[in-house]
Amino acid sequence: MAHILETGFEYMDIKNASGSPAVRGYNIINGQIMPSSSGETFQSTNPARLDDVLGEFPLSNKGDIDAALKAAADAFPSWSATPAPTRGQIIGNMGRLLMDYKEDLVRLQTREIGKTLKESGGEVQEAIDTCLFFQSEGRRLYGQTVNSELPDKELMTYRRPMGVCGIINACNFPSAVPFWKMIPAIMCGNTCVWKSPQDAPLLSFALARIMHEAGLPDGVINLVHGKGSGAGQHLIDAVDEGKVNKISFTGSTEVGKMIGGVCGRNLVSCSLELGGKNPLVIMPSANIDNAVEGAYWAGFGTAGQRCTSLGNLILHKDIYDEFMEKFMAKVKSTRIGDSMRNENVLYGPMLSEKYAVDFLKGIEMCQGDGATQLWGEGRITADSAPENFLADADEGVYMWPHVFTDVTEDMDCFHNEVFGPVVTIVKANDFQHALHLANASPYGLSSAIYTNDRLEAYRYKTGIKAGMTGINNSTTGAEAHLPFGGVKGSGNGTRESGIWVLEAYSYWHAVNDELSGKLQLAQMDVDEIEIEEAEVDYSALA
Repeated sequence: MAHILETGFEYMDIKNASGSPAVRGYNIINGQIMPSSSGETFQSTNPARLDDVLGEFPLSNKGDIDAALKAAADAFPSWSATPAPTRGQIIGNMGRLLMDYKEDLVRLQTREIGKTLKESGGEVQEAIDTCLFFQSEGRRLYGQTVNSELPDKELMTYRRPMGVCGIINACNFPSAVPFWKMIPAIMCGNTCVWKSPQDAPLLSFALARIMHEAGLPDGVINLVHGKGSGAGQHLIDAVDEGKVNKISFTGSTEVGKMIGGVCGRNLVSCSLELGGKNPLVIMPSANIDNAVEGAYWAGFGTAGQRCTSLGNLILHKDIYDEFMEKFMAKVKSTRIGDSMRNENVLYGPMLSEKYAVDFLKGIEMCQGDGATQLWGEGRITADSAPENFLADADEGVYMWPHVFTDVTEDMDCFHNEVFGPVVTIVKANDFQHALHLANASPYGLSSAIYTNDRLEAYRYKTGIKAGMTGINNSTTGAEAHLPFGGVKGSGNGTRESGIWVLEAYSYWHAVNDELSGKLQLAQMDVDEIEIEEAEVDYSALA
Protein backbone atom coordinates (compact mmCIF):
# COMPACT_ATOMS: atom_id res chain seq x y z
CA MET A 1 0.00 0.00 0.00
CA ALA A 2 1.20 3.52 -0.80
CA HIS A 3 2.38 5.83 1.95
CA ILE A 4 -0.51 7.73 3.55
CA LEU A 5 0.77 11.05 2.14
CA GLU A 6 1.58 9.82 -1.37
CA THR A 7 -1.90 9.81 -2.91
CA GLY A 8 -4.07 12.87 -3.37
CA PHE A 9 -2.07 15.26 -1.17
CA GLU A 10 -0.85 18.60 -2.46
CA TYR A 11 2.67 19.72 -1.54
CA MET A 12 4.26 23.10 -0.95
CA ASP A 13 7.59 24.40 -2.20
CA ILE A 14 9.28 24.33 1.22
CA LYS A 15 12.77 22.94 1.86
CA ASN A 16 12.70 20.96 5.09
CA ALA A 17 15.82 19.87 6.95
CA SER A 18 14.18 16.46 7.41
CA GLY A 19 13.87 16.02 3.66
CA SER A 20 10.11 15.53 3.96
CA PRO A 21 7.77 17.64 1.83
CA ALA A 22 5.30 20.04 3.42
CA VAL A 23 1.63 19.38 2.75
CA ARG A 24 -0.88 22.02 1.76
CA GLY A 25 -3.75 21.16 4.05
CA TYR A 26 -7.43 21.93 3.75
CA ASN A 27 -10.67 21.82 5.65
CA ILE A 28 -12.97 18.95 4.64
CA ILE A 29 -16.56 20.19 4.46
CA ASN A 30 -19.30 18.06 2.94
CA GLY A 31 -16.63 15.74 1.58
CA GLN A 32 -14.84 18.54 -0.29
CA ILE A 33 -11.41 19.96 0.49
CA MET A 34 -11.58 23.72 1.03
CA PRO A 35 -9.27 26.56 2.08
CA SER A 36 -10.44 29.01 4.72
CA SER A 37 -12.87 31.56 3.33
CA SER A 38 -10.45 34.33 4.36
CA GLY A 39 -7.44 32.67 2.77
CA GLU A 40 -5.53 32.89 6.07
CA THR A 41 -3.28 29.98 7.06
CA PHE A 42 -0.98 28.73 9.78
CA GLN A 43 1.89 26.23 9.79
CA SER A 44 2.46 23.00 11.67
CA THR A 45 6.06 22.40 12.74
CA ASN A 46 7.93 19.48 14.29
CA PRO A 47 8.67 20.32 17.96
CA ALA A 48 11.82 18.16 17.78
CA ARG A 49 13.11 20.08 14.75
CA LEU A 50 11.53 23.51 14.54
CA ASP A 51 12.82 24.05 11.00
CA ASP A 52 10.81 21.02 9.84
CA VAL A 53 7.47 22.36 8.53
CA LEU A 54 4.88 19.62 8.09
CA GLY A 55 2.32 21.74 6.30
CA GLU A 56 0.18 24.83 5.99
CA PHE A 57 -3.47 24.75 7.04
CA PRO A 58 -6.58 26.95 6.91
CA LEU A 59 -7.08 29.41 9.74
CA SER A 60 -10.82 28.91 9.81
CA ASN A 61 -13.27 31.64 10.70
CA LYS A 62 -16.99 31.81 11.54
CA GLY A 63 -18.00 31.41 7.91
CA ASP A 64 -16.07 28.15 7.66
CA ILE A 65 -17.59 26.83 10.89
CA ASP A 66 -21.08 27.74 9.71
CA ALA A 67 -20.51 25.95 6.41
CA ALA A 68 -19.35 22.83 8.24
CA LEU A 69 -22.33 22.95 10.60
CA LYS A 70 -24.74 23.27 7.69
CA ALA A 71 -23.13 20.28 5.96
CA ALA A 72 -23.47 18.23 9.14
CA ALA A 73 -27.09 19.27 9.62
CA ASP A 74 -27.93 18.45 5.99
CA ALA A 75 -26.27 15.01 6.28
CA PHE A 76 -28.00 14.12 9.56
CA PRO A 77 -31.41 12.88 8.28
CA SER A 78 -29.89 10.41 5.84
CA TRP A 79 -27.11 9.23 8.14
CA SER A 80 -29.38 8.75 11.18
CA ALA A 81 -31.74 6.70 8.97
CA THR A 82 -28.89 4.46 7.80
CA PRO A 83 -29.18 1.07 9.56
CA ALA A 84 -26.84 0.88 12.53
CA PRO A 85 -25.13 -2.33 11.27
CA THR A 86 -24.28 -0.45 8.05
CA ARG A 87 -22.84 2.42 10.06
CA GLY A 88 -20.85 -0.19 11.98
CA GLN A 89 -19.49 -1.68 8.77
CA ILE A 90 -18.12 1.69 7.68
CA ILE A 91 -16.51 2.10 11.10
CA GLY A 92 -14.98 -1.37 10.72
CA ASN A 93 -13.56 -0.28 7.35
CA MET A 94 -11.93 2.67 9.13
CA GLY A 95 -10.25 0.31 11.57
CA ARG A 96 -8.89 -1.87 8.79
CA LEU A 97 -7.54 1.14 6.90
CA LEU A 98 -5.88 2.40 10.09
CA MET A 99 -4.16 -0.99 10.32
CA ASP A 100 -2.97 -0.69 6.72
CA TYR A 101 -1.62 2.82 7.30
CA LYS A 102 -0.51 2.32 10.90
CA GLU A 103 3.24 2.60 10.36
CA ASP A 104 2.83 5.81 8.33
CA LEU A 105 0.48 7.34 10.90
CA VAL A 106 2.83 6.47 13.76
CA ARG A 107 5.74 8.25 12.12
CA LEU A 108 3.55 11.19 11.12
CA GLN A 109 2.24 11.62 14.67
CA THR A 110 5.72 11.38 16.18
CA ARG A 111 6.98 13.97 13.71
CA GLU A 112 4.10 16.36 14.36
CA ILE A 113 3.85 16.29 18.18
CA GLY A 114 7.12 14.71 19.33
CA LYS A 115 5.80 11.57 21.02
CA THR A 116 8.05 8.54 20.92
CA LEU A 117 7.39 6.04 18.16
CA LYS A 118 6.37 3.43 20.72
CA GLU A 119 3.80 5.72 22.30
CA SER A 120 2.45 6.83 18.94
CA GLY A 121 2.13 3.17 17.99
CA GLY A 122 0.08 2.48 21.10
CA GLU A 123 -2.13 5.46 20.43
CA VAL A 124 -2.89 4.60 16.81
CA GLN A 125 -3.65 1.07 18.00
CA GLU A 126 -6.15 2.60 20.46
CA ALA A 127 -7.93 4.23 17.52
CA ILE A 128 -7.96 0.87 15.72
CA ASP A 129 -9.34 -0.89 18.81
CA THR A 130 -12.06 1.74 19.12
CA CYS A 131 -13.18 1.15 15.53
CA LEU A 132 -13.23 -2.63 15.89
CA PHE A 133 -15.11 -2.43 19.19
CA PHE A 134 -17.82 -0.14 17.83
CA GLN A 135 -18.16 -1.99 14.55
CA SER A 136 -19.95 -4.74 16.47
CA GLU A 137 -21.95 -2.22 18.52
CA GLY A 138 -23.80 -1.47 15.29
CA ARG A 139 -25.61 -4.75 15.93
CA ARG A 140 -26.08 -4.03 19.63
CA LEU A 141 -27.66 -0.57 19.90
CA TYR A 142 -30.21 -2.25 22.09
CA GLY A 143 -33.40 -0.81 23.48
CA GLN A 144 -35.76 -2.63 25.82
CA THR A 145 -39.28 -4.00 25.78
CA VAL A 146 -41.09 -3.18 29.00
CA ASN A 147 -44.20 -4.84 30.41
CA SER A 148 -47.13 -2.47 30.70
CA GLU A 149 -49.40 -2.35 33.72
CA LEU A 150 -52.36 -2.25 31.31
CA PRO A 151 -53.58 -4.96 28.89
CA ASP A 152 -53.05 -4.82 25.13
CA LYS A 153 -50.28 -2.27 25.35
CA GLU A 154 -46.58 -2.42 24.44
CA LEU A 155 -43.83 -0.25 25.93
CA MET A 156 -40.43 0.06 24.25
CA THR A 157 -37.28 2.17 24.50
CA TYR A 158 -34.90 3.19 21.71
CA ARG A 159 -31.58 5.00 21.48
CA ARG A 160 -31.89 8.10 19.32
CA PRO A 161 -29.09 10.32 17.98
CA MET A 162 -28.77 13.88 19.25
CA GLY A 163 -27.96 15.62 15.98
CA VAL A 164 -24.90 17.72 15.13
CA CYS A 165 -21.94 17.19 17.47
CA GLY A 166 -19.09 19.68 17.89
CA ILE A 167 -15.81 17.84 18.56
CA ILE A 168 -12.77 19.58 20.07
CA ASN A 169 -9.76 17.53 21.22
CA ALA A 170 -6.32 18.39 22.57
CA CYS A 171 -3.11 17.66 20.64
CA ASN A 172 -1.49 15.33 23.19
CA PHE A 173 -3.60 12.38 21.97
CA PRO A 174 -4.43 13.47 18.43
CA SER A 175 -5.39 10.07 17.02
CA ALA A 176 -6.97 8.13 19.92
CA VAL A 177 -9.14 10.85 21.46
CA PRO A 178 -10.95 12.05 18.31
CA PHE A 179 -11.81 8.43 17.59
CA TRP A 180 -13.00 8.00 21.19
CA LYS A 181 -15.42 10.84 20.48
CA MET A 182 -16.47 10.59 16.85
CA ILE A 183 -16.75 6.82 16.42
CA PRO A 184 -19.48 6.38 19.07
CA ALA A 185 -21.06 9.65 17.90
CA ILE A 186 -21.51 8.47 14.32
CA MET A 187 -22.35 4.95 15.49
CA CYS A 188 -25.39 6.43 17.25
CA GLY A 189 -26.37 8.26 14.04
CA ASN A 190 -25.02 11.73 14.78
CA THR A 191 -22.98 13.91 12.43
CA CYS A 192 -19.89 15.88 13.49
CA VAL A 193 -17.92 19.07 13.03
CA TRP A 194 -14.37 18.34 14.19
CA LYS A 195 -12.07 21.23 15.11
CA SER A 196 -8.60 19.72 14.85
CA PRO A 197 -5.91 20.50 17.44
CA GLN A 198 -3.82 23.46 16.31
CA ASP A 199 -0.59 21.50 16.88
CA ALA A 200 -1.68 18.33 15.02
CA PRO A 201 -3.52 19.45 11.86
CA LEU A 202 -1.69 17.20 9.38
CA LEU A 203 -2.41 14.03 11.34
CA SER A 204 -6.06 15.13 11.67
CA PHE A 205 -6.22 15.79 7.91
CA ALA A 206 -4.81 12.32 7.19
CA LEU A 207 -7.24 10.65 9.62
CA ALA A 208 -10.22 12.46 8.10
CA ARG A 209 -9.10 11.33 4.63
CA ILE A 210 -9.02 7.73 5.90
CA MET A 211 -12.54 8.09 7.33
CA HIS A 212 -13.86 9.14 3.94
CA GLU A 213 -11.87 6.45 2.13
CA ALA A 214 -13.68 3.93 4.38
CA GLY A 215 -17.00 4.88 2.79
CA LEU A 216 -18.22 7.61 5.12
CA PRO A 217 -20.87 9.71 3.33
CA ASP A 218 -20.18 13.38 2.69
CA GLY A 219 -21.07 15.71 5.54
CA VAL A 220 -21.09 13.09 8.31
CA ILE A 221 -17.69 14.21 9.63
CA ASN A 222 -16.51 17.70 8.66
CA LEU A 223 -12.96 18.78 9.56
CA VAL A 224 -12.02 22.41 10.23
CA HIS A 225 -8.59 23.66 11.28
CA GLY A 226 -7.63 26.70 13.29
CA LYS A 227 -6.97 28.11 16.72
CA GLY A 228 -8.98 27.41 19.84
CA SER A 229 -9.60 31.12 20.27
CA GLY A 230 -10.83 31.33 16.68
CA ALA A 231 -12.42 28.27 15.08
CA GLY A 232 -12.91 26.56 18.44
CA GLN A 233 -14.66 29.57 19.95
CA HIS A 234 -16.88 29.95 16.87
CA LEU A 235 -17.96 26.32 17.26
CA ILE A 236 -18.91 26.93 20.90
CA ASP A 237 -20.69 30.18 20.00
CA ALA A 238 -22.81 28.18 17.55
CA VAL A 239 -24.45 26.51 20.57
CA ASP A 240 -26.06 29.86 21.40
CA GLU A 241 -27.23 30.07 17.79
CA GLY A 242 -29.00 26.70 18.00
CA LYS A 243 -26.73 25.03 15.43
CA VAL A 244 -25.11 22.43 17.70
CA ASN A 245 -26.83 19.63 19.62
CA LYS A 246 -23.80 18.26 21.47
CA ILE A 247 -20.29 19.40 22.40
CA SER A 248 -17.49 17.01 23.29
CA PHE A 249 -14.32 18.69 24.58
CA THR A 250 -10.97 17.52 25.90
CA GLY A 251 -8.75 20.24 27.35
CA SER A 252 -8.25 22.53 30.32
CA THR A 253 -10.67 22.84 33.21
CA GLU A 254 -10.88 26.60 32.70
CA VAL A 255 -12.07 26.26 29.11
CA GLY A 256 -14.26 23.29 30.05
CA LYS A 257 -16.15 25.40 32.59
CA MET A 258 -16.79 28.04 29.95
CA ILE A 259 -18.11 25.43 27.53
CA GLY A 260 -20.24 23.89 30.27
CA GLY A 261 -21.77 27.31 30.96
CA VAL A 262 -22.67 27.88 27.31
CA CYS A 263 -24.16 24.41 26.95
CA GLY A 264 -25.98 24.67 30.27
CA ARG A 265 -27.84 27.86 29.44
CA ASN A 266 -28.96 26.28 26.15
CA LEU A 267 -29.81 22.87 27.65
CA VAL A 268 -27.33 21.26 25.25
CA SER A 269 -25.50 18.11 26.28
CA CYS A 270 -21.73 18.36 26.71
CA SER A 271 -18.97 15.88 27.46
CA LEU A 272 -16.04 17.48 29.30
CA GLU A 273 -12.78 15.58 29.82
CA LEU A 274 -10.53 18.02 31.64
CA GLY A 275 -7.32 18.26 33.66
CA GLY A 276 -5.94 16.30 36.58
CA LYS A 277 -3.54 16.42 39.52
CA ASN A 278 -3.42 12.68 39.71
CA PRO A 279 -2.26 11.22 43.05
CA LEU A 280 -0.16 8.07 43.39
CA VAL A 281 0.26 6.60 46.89
CA ILE A 282 3.14 4.29 47.89
CA MET A 283 2.61 2.23 51.06
CA PRO A 284 5.20 0.21 53.04
CA SER A 285 3.84 -3.15 51.87
CA ALA A 286 4.40 -2.25 48.22
CA ASN A 287 6.99 -3.81 45.96
CA ILE A 288 9.23 -0.74 45.95
CA ASP A 289 10.98 -1.51 42.66
CA ASN A 290 7.64 -1.98 40.91
CA ALA A 291 6.32 1.23 42.49
CA VAL A 292 9.38 3.17 41.31
CA GLU A 293 8.79 1.99 37.74
CA GLY A 294 5.12 2.95 37.89
CA ALA A 295 5.71 6.39 39.38
CA TYR A 296 8.57 7.13 36.98
CA TRP A 297 6.51 6.28 33.91
CA ALA A 298 3.41 8.07 35.22
CA GLY A 299 5.41 11.23 35.87
CA PHE A 300 7.64 11.43 32.82
CA GLY A 301 6.12 9.30 30.05
CA THR A 302 4.96 11.56 27.18
CA ALA A 303 7.06 14.28 28.87
CA GLY A 304 4.32 14.44 31.50
CA GLN A 305 1.86 15.69 28.89
CA ARG A 306 -1.04 13.38 29.64
CA CYS A 307 -4.14 14.42 31.52
CA THR A 308 -3.53 11.24 33.53
CA SER A 309 0.15 11.98 34.26
CA LEU A 310 1.28 11.74 37.86
CA GLY A 311 0.78 14.95 39.82
CA ASN A 312 1.26 14.39 43.55
CA LEU A 313 3.44 11.43 44.50
CA ILE A 314 2.39 10.58 48.08
CA LEU A 315 5.00 8.54 49.96
CA HIS A 316 4.50 6.88 53.32
CA LYS A 317 7.16 8.15 55.70
CA ASP A 318 8.47 4.63 56.46
CA ILE A 319 9.58 3.98 52.87
CA TYR A 320 10.31 7.57 51.88
CA ASP A 321 14.12 7.39 51.92
CA GLU A 322 14.38 4.00 50.19
CA PHE A 323 11.92 5.01 47.49
CA MET A 324 13.50 8.38 46.83
CA GLU A 325 16.97 6.91 46.42
CA LYS A 326 15.78 4.50 43.74
CA PHE A 327 13.41 6.99 42.12
CA MET A 328 16.02 9.73 41.77
CA ALA A 329 18.49 7.28 40.26
CA LYS A 330 16.00 6.60 37.49
CA VAL A 331 15.17 10.27 37.02
CA LYS A 332 18.83 11.18 36.64
CA SER A 333 19.33 8.44 34.05
CA THR A 334 16.39 9.57 31.85
CA ARG A 335 17.08 9.37 28.12
CA ILE A 336 15.51 12.31 26.27
CA GLY A 337 15.59 13.00 22.55
CA ASP A 338 13.99 12.76 19.14
CA SER A 339 12.52 9.27 18.77
CA MET A 340 12.79 9.57 14.98
CA ARG A 341 16.59 9.73 15.31
CA ASN A 342 17.48 8.61 18.87
CA GLU A 343 16.84 5.12 20.20
CA ASN A 344 15.32 4.11 23.55
CA VAL A 345 14.31 7.59 24.71
CA LEU A 346 11.73 7.88 27.47
CA TYR A 347 10.33 11.11 26.12
CA GLY A 348 10.81 13.70 23.43
CA PRO A 349 10.06 17.40 23.11
CA MET A 350 7.13 19.37 24.44
CA LEU A 351 4.13 19.39 22.13
CA SER A 352 4.91 22.95 21.01
CA GLU A 353 6.47 26.22 22.15
CA LYS A 354 3.16 27.20 23.76
CA TYR A 355 3.19 24.14 26.00
CA ALA A 356 6.82 24.86 26.87
CA VAL A 357 6.01 28.40 27.98
CA ASP A 358 3.06 27.21 30.10
CA PHE A 359 5.18 24.47 31.67
CA LEU A 360 7.92 26.87 32.71
CA LYS A 361 5.28 29.04 34.41
CA GLY A 362 4.27 25.95 36.38
CA ILE A 363 7.87 25.36 37.44
CA GLU A 364 8.04 28.97 38.63
CA MET A 365 4.92 28.32 40.72
CA CYS A 366 6.58 25.32 42.41
CA GLN A 367 9.67 27.40 43.12
CA GLY A 368 7.61 30.31 44.42
CA ASP A 369 5.76 28.00 46.81
CA GLY A 370 9.04 27.12 48.49
CA ALA A 371 9.11 23.46 47.45
CA THR A 372 12.58 21.88 47.34
CA GLN A 373 13.79 21.46 43.76
CA LEU A 374 15.75 18.19 43.74
CA TRP A 375 16.20 17.95 40.01
CA GLY A 376 15.55 19.87 36.80
CA GLU A 377 16.80 23.08 35.22
CA GLY A 378 13.88 24.13 33.04
CA ARG A 379 14.45 24.09 29.30
CA ILE A 380 17.28 21.97 27.97
CA THR A 381 19.90 24.09 26.23
CA ALA A 382 23.38 23.53 24.87
CA ASP A 383 24.72 24.82 28.20
CA SER A 384 22.19 23.05 30.45
CA ALA A 385 21.39 19.47 29.54
CA PRO A 386 21.08 16.22 31.54
CA GLU A 387 23.65 13.51 30.96
CA ASN A 388 21.44 11.31 28.75
CA PHE A 389 20.01 14.03 26.52
CA LEU A 390 20.58 12.76 22.98
CA ALA A 391 19.14 15.42 20.68
CA ASP A 392 20.28 18.89 19.62
CA ALA A 393 18.87 21.37 22.14
CA ASP A 394 18.94 24.20 19.60
CA GLU A 395 16.70 22.29 17.19
CA GLY A 396 13.68 21.58 19.40
CA VAL A 397 11.65 22.26 22.54
CA TYR A 398 13.02 19.94 25.24
CA MET A 399 12.63 20.04 29.03
CA TRP A 400 14.52 18.57 31.95
CA PRO A 401 12.63 16.12 34.17
CA HIS A 402 11.77 17.95 37.41
CA VAL A 403 11.27 16.71 40.97
CA PHE A 404 10.05 18.85 43.86
CA THR A 405 9.91 17.59 47.45
CA ASP A 406 8.67 19.02 50.76
CA VAL A 407 5.38 19.84 49.07
CA THR A 408 2.55 20.52 51.49
CA GLU A 409 -1.20 20.83 51.20
CA ASP A 410 -1.15 24.62 51.55
CA MET A 411 0.97 25.12 48.40
CA ASP A 412 -0.44 26.06 45.02
CA CYS A 413 1.68 23.42 43.34
CA PHE A 414 -0.08 20.75 45.44
CA HIS A 415 -3.45 21.71 43.95
CA ASN A 416 -2.68 22.91 40.41
CA GLU A 417 -1.88 20.81 37.37
CA VAL A 418 1.55 21.43 35.82
CA PHE A 419 1.41 20.00 32.31
CA GLY A 420 4.87 18.60 31.65
CA PRO A 421 7.72 16.50 33.10
CA VAL A 422 7.44 17.30 36.81
CA VAL A 423 6.49 15.37 39.95
CA THR A 424 5.56 17.02 43.26
CA ILE A 425 6.27 14.78 46.26
CA VAL A 426 4.32 14.77 49.51
CA LYS A 427 5.05 12.76 52.68
CA ALA A 428 2.21 10.89 54.43
CA ASN A 429 2.14 9.72 58.05
CA ASP A 430 -0.21 6.76 57.58
CA PHE A 431 -2.83 5.36 55.23
CA GLN A 432 -5.61 7.71 56.32
CA HIS A 433 -3.34 10.70 55.88
CA ALA A 434 -2.33 9.44 52.42
CA LEU A 435 -5.98 9.01 51.40
CA HIS A 436 -6.77 12.51 52.67
CA LEU A 437 -3.90 13.95 50.61
CA ALA A 438 -5.02 12.01 47.54
CA ASN A 439 -8.48 13.57 47.79
CA ALA A 440 -7.35 17.08 48.74
CA SER A 441 -6.79 18.53 45.26
CA PRO A 442 -9.71 19.99 43.25
CA TYR A 443 -9.27 17.35 40.55
CA GLY A 444 -10.50 13.77 40.31
CA LEU A 445 -9.41 12.15 37.06
CA SER A 446 -6.98 9.31 37.67
CA SER A 447 -5.36 7.88 40.81
CA ALA A 448 -3.24 4.94 41.91
CA ILE A 449 -1.87 3.10 44.92
CA TYR A 450 0.98 0.63 45.34
CA THR A 451 0.29 -1.73 48.21
CA ASN A 452 0.21 -5.47 48.87
CA ASP A 453 -2.19 -5.01 51.78
CA ARG A 454 -5.56 -5.96 50.27
CA LEU A 455 -7.50 -4.03 52.91
CA GLU A 456 -5.56 -0.87 52.04
CA ALA A 457 -6.26 -1.43 48.36
CA TYR A 458 -9.97 -1.88 49.11
CA ARG A 459 -10.15 1.21 51.31
CA TYR A 460 -8.32 3.26 48.70
CA LYS A 461 -10.52 2.31 45.77
CA THR A 462 -13.67 2.90 47.83
CA GLY A 463 -12.42 6.11 49.46
CA ILE A 464 -10.79 7.92 46.54
CA LYS A 465 -12.79 10.54 44.63
CA ALA A 466 -11.63 9.86 41.07
CA GLY A 467 -12.98 8.49 37.83
CA MET A 468 -10.20 5.89 37.53
CA THR A 469 -7.91 4.06 39.95
CA GLY A 470 -4.91 1.80 39.40
CA ILE A 471 -3.90 -0.74 42.04
CA ASN A 472 -0.22 -1.64 41.76
CA ASN A 473 -0.25 0.21 38.45
CA SER A 474 0.47 3.75 37.28
CA THR A 475 -2.01 6.60 36.94
CA THR A 476 -1.84 6.37 33.14
CA GLY A 477 -3.29 3.88 30.74
CA ALA A 478 -6.71 3.26 29.19
CA GLU A 479 -8.33 0.54 27.15
CA ALA A 480 -10.90 1.01 24.41
CA HIS A 481 -13.61 -0.90 26.28
CA LEU A 482 -13.24 0.70 29.74
CA PRO A 483 -14.89 4.02 30.70
CA PHE A 484 -12.55 7.02 30.77
CA GLY A 485 -13.29 10.27 32.61
CA GLY A 486 -13.21 12.08 35.94
CA VAL A 487 -15.11 13.87 38.66
CA LYS A 488 -14.71 17.19 40.51
CA GLY A 489 -12.60 19.58 38.41
CA SER A 490 -11.70 16.82 35.94
CA GLY A 491 -15.04 16.52 34.19
CA ASN A 492 -18.80 16.61 34.35
CA GLY A 493 -19.39 12.90 34.88
CA THR A 494 -19.66 11.84 31.24
CA ARG A 495 -17.42 9.04 30.04
CA GLU A 496 -15.47 8.18 26.92
CA SER A 497 -14.87 4.64 25.61
CA GLY A 498 -16.70 1.36 26.08
CA ILE A 499 -20.46 0.91 26.03
CA TRP A 500 -20.83 3.71 28.58
CA VAL A 501 -19.97 6.40 26.04
CA LEU A 502 -23.17 5.63 24.14
CA GLU A 503 -25.03 7.49 26.88
CA ALA A 504 -23.16 10.64 25.89
CA TYR A 505 -24.18 10.53 22.21
CA SER A 506 -27.78 9.31 22.35
CA TYR A 507 -30.95 9.91 24.29
CA TRP A 508 -33.57 7.42 25.39
CA HIS A 509 -36.87 7.51 23.53
CA ALA A 510 -39.81 5.79 25.28
CA VAL A 511 -42.63 4.57 23.01
CA ASN A 512 -46.11 3.71 24.31
CA ASP A 513 -47.95 1.58 21.71
CA GLU A 514 -51.67 1.26 22.50
CA LEU A 515 -53.17 -1.83 20.82
CA SER A 516 -56.53 -2.03 22.60
CA GLY A 517 -58.29 0.49 20.37
CA LYS A 518 -59.35 2.61 23.32
CA LEU A 519 -57.88 5.14 25.71
CA GLN A 520 -56.23 3.52 28.71
CA LEU A 521 -54.67 5.71 31.36
CA ALA A 522 -51.77 4.43 33.40
CA GLN A 523 -52.18 4.67 37.17
CA MET A 524 -55.89 5.54 36.73
CA ASP A 525 -57.33 2.59 34.84
CA VAL A 526 -55.35 -0.11 36.60
CA ASP A 527 -57.51 -2.58 38.48
CA GLU A 528 -56.74 -2.59 42.16
CA ILE A 529 -55.91 -5.93 43.73
CA GLU A 530 -57.50 -6.26 47.12
CA ILE A 531 -55.35 -7.57 49.92
CA GLU A 532 -56.96 -10.53 51.65
CA GLU A 533 -55.57 -12.02 54.80
CA ALA A 534 -54.68 -15.64 54.27
CA GLU A 535 -56.33 -18.18 56.55
CA VAL A 536 -53.43 -20.13 57.99
CA ASP A 537 -53.66 -22.64 60.83
CA TYR A 538 -50.65 -21.95 63.02
CA SER A 539 -51.59 -24.55 65.65
CA ALA A 540 -49.36 -27.13 64.05
CA LEU A 541 -46.38 -24.96 64.88
CA ALA A 542 -47.15 -24.93 68.62
